[in-house]
Amino acid sequence: MIRCPATTRTTGRAIPSLRRILAVLLVTCAVGHLAAAESVAVKYRGPVDLTPFECATYQGSAVVERICYDPRERYVVVKLTGTYYHYCEVPASLVAAWRESPSLGQFYNRNIKGEFDCRVRRMPAY
Repeated sequence: MIRCPATTRTTGRAIPSLRRILAVLLVTCAVGHLAAAESVAVKYRGPVDLTPFECATYQGSAVVERICYDPRERYVVVKLTGTYYHYCEVPASLVAAWRESPSLGQFYNRNIKGEFDCRVRRMPAY
Protein backbone atom coordinates (compact mmCIF):
# COMPACT_ATOMS: atom_id res chain seq x y z
CA MET A 1 0.00 0.00 0.00
CA ILE A 2 1.34 3.49 -0.94
CA ARG A 3 0.66 6.40 1.40
CA CYS A 4 0.81 10.12 0.63
CA PRO A 5 3.54 11.80 2.75
CA ALA A 6 1.15 14.60 3.73
CA THR A 7 -1.09 12.10 5.50
CA THR A 8 1.52 9.67 6.82
CA ARG A 9 1.84 9.52 10.57
CA THR A 10 5.29 8.75 11.87
CA THR A 11 5.33 9.64 15.55
CA GLY A 12 1.68 10.21 16.17
CA ARG A 13 1.76 13.66 14.48
CA ALA A 14 0.83 14.43 10.92
CA ILE A 15 3.57 15.75 8.64
CA PRO A 16 2.95 19.49 8.07
CA SER A 17 0.49 20.14 5.30
CA LEU A 18 1.25 22.24 2.25
CA ARG A 19 -0.93 25.00 3.71
CA ARG A 20 1.22 25.21 6.86
CA ILE A 21 4.45 25.24 4.82
CA LEU A 22 3.13 28.07 2.65
CA ALA A 23 2.08 30.04 5.72
CA VAL A 24 5.57 29.71 7.21
CA LEU A 25 7.13 30.82 3.93
CA LEU A 26 4.87 33.86 3.72
CA VAL A 27 5.68 34.92 7.27
CA THR A 28 9.39 34.40 6.64
CA CYS A 29 9.26 36.56 3.52
CA ALA A 30 7.28 39.29 5.29
CA VAL A 31 9.72 39.37 8.21
CA GLY A 32 12.65 39.42 5.79
CA HIS A 33 11.14 42.43 4.01
CA LEU A 34 10.63 44.26 7.30
CA ALA A 35 14.20 43.52 8.34
CA ALA A 36 15.46 44.94 5.03
CA ALA A 37 13.47 48.17 5.40
CA GLU A 38 15.46 50.96 7.01
CA SER A 39 14.20 54.03 8.80
CA VAL A 40 16.44 56.79 10.15
CA ALA A 41 15.79 59.63 12.60
CA VAL A 42 16.24 62.91 10.75
CA LYS A 43 16.96 66.02 12.81
CA TYR A 44 14.08 68.55 12.69
CA ARG A 45 11.80 65.96 11.02
CA GLY A 46 11.71 62.60 12.77
CA PRO A 47 11.73 59.10 11.27
CA VAL A 48 12.11 58.72 7.49
CA ASP A 49 11.75 55.38 5.69
CA LEU A 50 14.65 55.06 3.25
CA THR A 51 12.93 52.53 0.98
CA PRO A 52 12.44 54.98 -1.96
CA PHE A 53 15.95 56.44 -1.60
CA GLU A 54 19.19 55.71 -3.44
CA CYS A 55 21.79 55.64 -0.65
CA ALA A 56 25.58 55.63 -0.76
CA THR A 57 27.95 55.36 2.20
CA TYR A 58 31.32 57.13 2.19
CA GLN A 59 34.38 56.08 4.17
CA GLY A 60 36.89 58.77 3.15
CA SER A 61 35.01 61.88 4.25
CA ALA A 62 35.45 63.31 7.74
CA VAL A 63 32.02 65.00 7.59
CA VAL A 64 29.72 63.27 5.07
CA GLU A 65 29.08 59.66 6.03
CA ARG A 66 26.07 58.87 3.83
CA ILE A 67 23.98 60.53 1.12
CA CYS A 68 20.47 59.24 0.41
CA TYR A 69 18.46 60.75 -2.43
CA ASP A 70 14.88 60.28 -3.59
CA PRO A 71 14.93 61.56 -7.19
CA ARG A 72 11.14 61.51 -7.53
CA GLU A 73 10.72 63.91 -4.61
CA ARG A 74 14.13 65.63 -5.05
CA TYR A 75 14.70 65.04 -1.34
CA VAL A 76 18.10 64.43 0.31
CA VAL A 77 18.79 62.79 3.65
CA VAL A 78 22.45 63.10 4.56
CA LYS A 79 24.37 61.75 7.54
CA LEU A 80 26.88 64.29 8.79
CA THR A 81 29.17 63.22 11.64
CA GLY A 82 26.59 60.82 13.04
CA THR A 83 23.40 62.89 12.58
CA TYR A 84 20.92 62.75 9.71
CA TYR A 85 19.74 66.05 8.16
CA HIS A 86 17.40 66.69 5.25
CA TYR A 87 17.28 69.04 2.27
CA CYS A 88 14.34 69.72 -0.04
CA GLU A 89 13.98 70.29 -3.80
CA VAL A 90 17.59 69.38 -4.54
CA PRO A 91 18.23 68.84 -8.29
CA ALA A 92 19.45 65.39 -9.31
CA SER A 93 22.36 66.93 -11.23
CA LEU A 94 23.59 68.62 -8.05
CA VAL A 95 23.39 65.37 -6.07
CA ALA A 96 25.30 63.56 -8.83
CA ALA A 97 28.04 66.23 -8.77
CA TRP A 98 28.16 66.02 -4.96
CA ARG A 99 28.61 62.25 -5.03
CA GLU A 100 31.47 62.60 -7.53
CA SER A 101 33.14 65.49 -5.73
CA PRO A 102 36.70 64.93 -4.41
CA SER A 103 35.67 66.59 -1.12
CA LEU A 104 32.12 65.76 -0.04
CA GLY A 105 32.33 68.07 2.98
CA GLN A 106 33.51 71.09 0.98
CA PHE A 107 30.87 70.47 -1.67
CA TYR A 108 28.21 70.26 1.05
CA ASN A 109 29.35 73.52 2.66
CA ARG A 110 29.52 75.39 -0.65
CA ASN A 111 26.46 74.04 -2.45
CA ILE A 112 23.96 72.35 -0.12
CA LYS A 113 24.08 73.85 3.36
CA GLY A 114 21.66 76.76 3.67
CA GLU A 115 20.43 76.45 0.07
CA PHE A 116 17.72 73.78 0.27
CA ASP A 117 16.06 74.50 3.61
CA CYS A 118 12.94 72.36 4.08
CA ARG A 119 11.33 75.09 6.18
CA VAL A 120 10.94 77.27 3.07
CA ARG A 121 10.84 74.59 0.34
CA ARG A 122 8.34 71.81 -0.31
CA MET A 123 8.99 68.87 1.98
CA PRO A 124 7.61 65.51 0.77
CA ALA A 125 5.15 63.59 2.89
CA TYR A 126 6.23 59.97 3.31
